[in-house]
Amino acid sequence: MDSDLTKVIPPDGWRRSSPTASLPEVNGSIAVPQGLGFWRKMLAFSGPGYLVSVGYMDPGNWATDLAGGSRFNYTLLSVIMISNLMAILLQSLALRLGIVTGRDLAQACRDHFSRPVSFGLWVLCEIAIAACDLAEVIGSAIALNLLFGIPLIWGVCLTALDVIILLTLQNRGFRLLEAVVITMVATVGICFAAEIIFSRPDVAGILNGFIPSPQIVTNPEMLYIAIGILGATVMPHNLYLHSSIVQTRNYEQTPAGKREAIKFATIDSTVALMFALFINAAILIVAAATFYRSGNYEVAEIGDAYKLLSPLLGVTGASTLFAVALLASGQNSTLTGTLAGQIVMEGFLNIRLRPWLRRLITRLIAIVPAVIVTALYGESGTGKLLIFSQVILSLQLSFAVFPLVMFTSDRLKMGEFVNPLWRKVLAWGIAIVIASLNIWLLFQTFRGWLT
Repeated sequence: MDSDLTKVIPPDGWRRSSPTASLPEVNGSIAVPQGLGFWRKMLAFSGPGYLVSVGYMDPGNWATDLAGGSRFNYTLLSVIMISNLMAILLQSLALRLGIVTGRDLAQACRDHFSRPVSFGLWVLCEIAIAACDLAEVIGSAIALNLLFGIPLIWGVCLTALDVIILLTLQNRGFRLLEAVVITMVATVGICFAAEIIFSRPDVAGILNGFIPSPQIVTNPEMLYIAIGILGATVMPHNLYLHSSIVQTRNYEQTPAGKREAIKFATIDSTVALMFALFINAAILIVAAATFYRSGNYEVAEIGDAYKLLSPLLGVTGASTLFAVALLASGQNSTLTGTLAGQIVMEGFLNIRLRPWLRRLITRLIAIVPAVIVTALYGESGTGKLLIFSQVILSLQLSFAVFPLVMFTSDRLKMGEFVNPLWRKVLAWGIAIVIASLNIWLLFQTFRGWLT
């Protein structure tokens, strides 16, 4: 046991105290009006959920949604819905941890586990964030190529410049960052709402698609894509991010104040994630209504989808809207990924780097392999790299989910806000399901590479 740990666990259940606030430059910076109505308070707490929702609609999710719709019509809509419901519960646990304990998930891990375990979790999380950043780099580069004809390798390099955008937003307050992210999320939503109108999908087929089908389990190819959707939906860095940014609100540090903060933050998160459900479902619906209906069953690459959309739908701007949504999605993800990287490094190691330096390090880790693969293999290589990044994320996910469920189920740590029995059972069940599905997906992926 570490020398700085006491032999007796303190009354609050933590082995160490957290000396610094999470994201100290913005912690408690947004006032929550007291004595006002529901909607004014709801507005004050709205924002963090949308930053989190970005991770559920990033470029890494597009390939599985496109493949699911083009190959199996609307059948896998039920998988998107189930995975989104899992995400809603896990994100509610993350915000609850942050509000009740004043710790983000990284700080909680540092304050609970031994130094070697905490360091190992940090390394795994950094690898996952780099993998996520890699997906965002590739997605943004593909979008720039589709919209402006910029070569992929130059598009990959250009994505490093978004550090300037992030620094500008951070210097002008957290509310502005939230507003920019919400605007880009809305842009993605509007683009896909238009795509749905253009594609004229079968409404009855959509409704049936939200009902789970036994065929998903009995058809091996369908099961593989379904597990890919489930496995790539919950992003590990989102759990760290959410547990921190809910603390930007200046709520009362009393049981009543925390209870109110949990209520409004949960509403914010649930509404935002339902919007993410709409966008993921929309990608699959457009793929089904456009590609499956026309007999193009093998469309899984983003570039292929872009080239086919306008000709198949007979709408000139359909492909452009698709690329605009992809660019907004990629840029949005880079902003939230940077925040997550800062939270993880500061939380696990209790050290701070200048934001531009932290961003540059993360970006270089993602850009170097992206540039090499793009230069050697072109668009097909970036597609494989995108899938590989999702495999890495799957590997790390359980190392974030299990500590989160464990902490929020601990009465010493959470007090009266501890998970009730029904939530414990549900949360542990989801954690085990996600771990099992990711192990299966990884096994199938590696077996595919070796054969």
